[in-house]
Amino acid sequence: MGKLVIVGTVAFDAIETPFGKTDKILGGAATYIGFSAANFDNVDAAAVSVVGGDFPQEYLDLLTERKVSIEGVEIIKNGKTFFWSGKYHNDMNSRDTLVTELNVLEKFNPVVPEGYKDAEVVMLGNLHPAVQQGVLNQMTNKPKLSILDTMNFWMDIAMDDLKAVIKNVDVITINDEEARQLSGEYSLVVAAREIHKMGPKFVVIKKGEHGALLFHNDNMFYAPALPLEEVFDPTGAGDTFAGGFAGYLAKTSDFSFENMKRAVIYGSTLASFCVEKFGTERMQNLTDKEIYKRLDQFKSLTQFDIELN
Repeated sequence: MGKLVIVGTVAFDAIETPFGKTDKILGGAATYIGFSAANFDNVDAAAVSVVGGDFPQEYLDLLTERKVSIEGVEIIKNGKTFFWSGKYHNDMNSRDTLVTELNVLEKFNPVVPEGYKDAEVVMLGNLHPAVQQGVLNQMTNKPKLSILDTMNFWMDIAMDDLKAVIKNVDVITINDEEARQLSGEYSLVVAAREIHKMGPKFVVIKKGEHGALLFHNDNMFYAPALPLEEVFDPTGAGDTFAGGFAGYLAKTSDFSFENMKRAVIYGSTLASFCVEKFGTERMQNLTDKEIYKRLDQFKSLTQFDIELN
């Protein structure tokens, strides 16, 4: 059974889109990643995060019900849980952050449970890069695969720390805007080449509703996003992608470029479910049958025969 350590936020979100709005609901990068990775058999996943005394036990139970260990989730009884609120524009590709309350996250010092310090795969969700490096330092052996997700906020305020941890990971997942900022290059092909030089063997560039690109040396792979009739809430789609990507690789223990392609497809497939309802709701009770049906749709969407003379 492949062990997977997931580091990130377990949080409250309040979301407004053209389709409606929510009060405080379950959110956070580690939550989305965990729910997504939980769809793979033979993966022993553990979330490493922190919440306050205001965080409902029923939300933690949702993770354990999906067989995601919460042994590494610290509960600070007299603290408040990280809270984010955002409003999406009509195109659903851009949003405004309305509220960010770090609360217990401000002094978060993650502790990897003893039973997971030998995990094969580590998924470093979007957090301060010094915190991400602190997790890698706790592993008893170098993970067979370390994956890092980050965002432009850390590029703005902690670029040196970010470059230091990027040097130590195997895979980086970022969106197209962030890839351009990190590399200083507009072309995503050139941007990926520059990011390779920073350390990662694999670069995954997410393009939202336009799919994802995978780069490894001179090899490149593109996976489209599945066209959907309705998108209710894009929150967490990138984290859900990362969870599917990491979960599939933890299950298969095959870290070749060819298998990474399959991991990208699984990540895109799971992300396509995430956006269909608000928050984590759609991911909480996803079935294997639904996933396989959608994988089949992906296959028919991208495969074709052509004669080349």
